Amino acid sequence: MELIDLRSDTVTKPSKAMLDAMMNAKVGDDVFAEDPTVHELENYAASLFGKEAAVFCPSGTMTNQIAIKVHTQPGDEVICDVNSHIYNYEGGGISFNSGVQARLIQGNEGRLTVDMIEPCVNGDFDWLTRTNLVSLENTINRAGGSFYTKEQIAPISTFCKERKLKLHLDGARIFNALAETKDTSLETGSYFDSVSICLSKGLGAPVGSLLLGEKEFIKKARRVRKVFGGGMRQAGILAAAGLYALKNNIERLKEDHVKAKTLEQELKKLNFIESVLPVYSNILIFNLKKEVISGDAFEKKLAAKNIKVSSFGKQTIRFVTHLDYTDAMLDRTVEALRSL
Repeated sequence: MELIDLRSDTVTKPSKAMLDAMMNAKVGDDVFAEDPTVHELENYAASLFGKEAAVFCPSGTMTNQIAIKVHTQPGDEVICDVNSHIYNYEGGGISFNSGVQARLIQGNEGRLTVDMIEPCVNGDFDWLTRTNLVSLENTINRAGGSFYTKEQIAPISTFCKERKLKLHLDGARIFNALAETKDTSLETGSYFDSVSICLSKGLGAPVGSLLLGEKEFIKKARRVRKVFGGGMRQAGILAAAGLYALKNNIERLKEDHVKAKTLEQELKKLNFIESVLPVYSNILIFNLKKEVISGDAFEKKLAAKNIKVSSFGKQTIRFVTHLDYTDAMLDRTVEALRSL
C-alpha cells in the first residue's frame, strides 16, 4: 500500500522534470560567487519581490536567523507573534545566534496589527531593551495556515518606517498566501526590509531557501551565512531545483488548498473531532475528543493504514497537503478517517 505522508509539505520529492534540471545545471563555486545557476536563482527570486539581491541558503531557519543577525545588535528585541516559527521552531536561535530577545504578542490567528505592536515598542531609555525589528510570518504555520493580505501588512510597514524599525517577512509559505489573496509578490516585497522564502515546502524543491533584500543588506547576510556554516560550493545543482520550483510549481498550490478544505469538511462530520481550525491554505489543525480517542492512538490507527500525520499536542493533530498528495490519496484518507 502506497505511503500517504501528511506530516508536512517538506516531504515532497523532486519530479522527473526537476531532477533533469538539476542534472543539467551549470555549476561553479558559490563561496567564490562563481556558480551561474545560483546567480540565476538569486536574481530571479529578488526580481519577483522587487529586491536588489538575494542569497541562497540551505534552510529557512538559516535565512530567518541571518536576517535577525543583520538587522539587530546584541541586547535588542524582536517583536513577533507567540506562534511564530522564529520563536518556536528555530532552536532558540534568536538568543543563541544574535543575543537578542523576543517580545511576544498574542495575535489574531497569528496576525499582528499596529495596535498590537505599538505598545510593545520600548522607549529610548538606558534600562530598556532596544526594539529594533518586527517579524511577520505568512502563512502562519501554528495558526493553521492563516495569512496576511496587503491591506493588513501595509499599515504595519508604514508604522515601522515611521518608528525606524526593520520589518522582516518569514515567507516560508508566502506563495500559498499569495495564491489566496491574489496580491503580487512585487507588492508584498515593497513592504519589507527583508524577505525569506522557502523552496522545499509546497514548491517541491528538495532543499533550500532564499533571503532577499537590498545589496548592502545581502552583502552582510553573505558574511553571516559563512559564519553560520552555510557557504556552499557547487550549489547550482540545488539552485536548479529552486528555479524549476519558482517557474513551474507556484500556480498549482491552489490544488493543495482545495484538498485541505475537503479534509476540513470531512473532519467536521466525525464524532471524535472536538474542533477544527479554519483552513486558509494547505495546513489543517484539529483537536480530538479526549474521551473518545487520544492523539497517540489516532496516529497509530492511521499509521496502520500507512498514513503518517503530525502531532501538535496531546490531542491536536496537523495535516499538511502538498504536490505529492494526490486525489487518490485524498480518497484513501477520507475512507480511513470514516473507518475510525
